[in-house]
Amino acid sequence: MKPRLEKILLLEELTRRLRALREKGHTVALANGVFDLLHVGHLRYLEGAAELADVLVVAVNGDESARRLKGPGRPIIPAAERAELVAALAAVDFVVLFDDDDVRAILRKIQPDLHIKGTDYTPETVPERDVVLAYGGRVAVAGDEKAHATSDIIRRLKGSGNA
Repeated sequence: MKPRLEKILLLEELTRRLRALREKGHTVALANGVFDLLHVGHLRYLEGAAELADVLVVAVNGDESARRLKGPGRPIIPAAERAELVAALAAVDFVVLFDDDDVRAILRKIQPDLHIKGTDYTPETVPERDVVLAYGGRVAVAGDEKAHATSDIIRRLKGSGNA
């Protein structure tokens, strides 16, 4: 099996592995997103998130939740392929797919030390902030200014007649 595929875990296996890493003193961060048409903004977000903890877990929205969040015609890339692309990034330790519209259930299950969002949020506006604070975790923001968006790339492609 390719090493990147070994990073993609079901939630129960992820929970087990994180427990073992925590017993060794490692801190855990969770980042999440759709990651459709992976771009440099995604890379900078995940690299920034990885700098804030010892272990970076990335939760990738499944196809149905991506469709609900992003609208018709999305996602462009199927969930399994998006998860594989994210797992191939050096900054990422583990990937888990999820079908909810937010990561509250995953946060409750794995209780990462940090929940990290991109710069389109502030620590005060992270939607799952209440869950993270309830179990004693922290919320942070990472990445560069929101200058890259998949929807902008799609619009450019449509405007050029290539999509």
